[in-house]
Amino acid sequence: MLDNKPTLNQAEFAARRQKFLQQLPANSIAILSSADECYRNGDTHYNYRQNSNFYYLTGFTEPDAVAVFIPRRTEGEFILFNRVKDPSKEIWTGYYAGQAGAVKDYGANQAFAITELDAKMVELLTGKQRVYYATARNDQFDVRVMHWVNELQAKVRSGVGTPTEFFNIETIVHEMRLIKSSAELAIMRHAGNISAQAHKKAMHVCHPGMYEYQLQAAIEYEFKYHGSSYPAYGSIVGGGKNACILHYVDNNAVLNDGDLVLVDAGGEYEYYSSDITRTYPINGKFSAAQRALYELVLRVQLSTIALVKPGVRYDVLQDHVRKELTRGLIELGLLTGDLEKLIADKAYFDFYMHNFGHWLGLDTHDAGTYKVDGQWRELKAGMVLTVEPGLYVAPDNHKVDAKWRGIGIRIEDDVLVTETGYEVLTVAVPKSVEEIERLCAGK
Repeated sequence: MLDNKPTLNQAEFAARRQKFLQQLPANSIAILSSADECYRNGDTHYNYRQNSNFYYLTGFTEPDAVAVFIPRRTEGEFILFNRVKDPSKEIWTGYYAGQAGAVKDYGANQAFAITELDAKMVELLTGKQRVYYATARNDQFDVRVMHWVNELQAKVRSGVGTPTEFFNIETIVHEMRLIKSSAELAIMRHAGNISAQAHKKAMHVCHPGMYEYQLQAAIEYEFKYHGSSYPAYGSIVGGGKNACILHYVDNNAVLNDGDLVLVDAGGEYEYYSSDITRTYPINGKFSAAQRALYELVLRVQLSTIALVKPGVRYDVLQDHVRKELTRGLIELGLLTGDLEKLIADKAYFDFYMHNFGHWLGLDTHDAGTYKVDGQWRELKAGMVLTVEPGLYVAPDNHKVDAKWRGIGIRIEDDVLVTETGYEVLTVAVPKSVEEIERLCAGK
């Protein structure tokens, strides 16, 4: 399962660019900047990770680059500005593609040194009416774009045409990213399988007396061992009451006998994220209260996944989660009163305070709006979303019986919308009480 290592070829990126260019009107230009290179303590680099939109259209993974797209341009529609090859620098930093590599390996029609950007961009912007770029994402790049435009405006009396309309490039690119191709889905399945292996390993090695960070280390070792470049986000390993902190990342407490541990972790493979949460007993055996809350969350998660199919509105899933969690809390005695009134009063918010899920892809919280023209979006085949209901009983919640306090549970899977329903991309991770207890016991 993990020996097969899918990847994207240049034909995939070329097809994306063609689809993108077809959506640009005549007399327009689109500009994308790479992610900045980050440092710490002077000359020490963080691991570099390309801007997702930039990668989506180019496949180019180096910093200090700008991609330009001009529909129906005679000299070519895709221009890339990037670093010049320099053997003396490559000794320290690794190899650059250079301008020849940008054309040969990344499909650019033309490539220029990044040092030529300012002069060339004024030339490329001349006569264009509309400019598409990632507005308000990078203040320095915003200023640079306006500097190019201002240079042209100074020549307007000479008859030079200057841009008059500016649009956010993300409006187009994010809609494209929302629907995954078969090649993308192969990578996301692989990312899911890597992460599933890591979660199973964590369940197997977990025991009282471990530190949260030791369990995190076991998970992230599996990510890296099987080819995941990085964790897709900061891994959450919360034992006991720490599971009630939604974005807990300290991961420095001891895992105590009798508590649950919530593990929210996923590996990134070939730039695509996985996102899985499992909750299980540190000593391998659920208590009666833990099991009751766990089986409620699992029941709601499974019934929500069962609703996923084309045409279902996003808010229908959210409403279902809120209603069924509230119904279950009434059954267990944590809430009392009329179901509909409790929902209207948001009584569930003491126990469930986040959305049921989010889009998934190149980013963990991936591109794509949740509403279109003010209306909740309908699911379409090719979308990938997480389904992650949870219940979190604060340790100081004295409105409920003491046996419930300090229990935090979330169960999360990655779900593809198919033509006829759904596919769970992370199905390989056990989540029934019986499966978890067997795995925790080493069986």
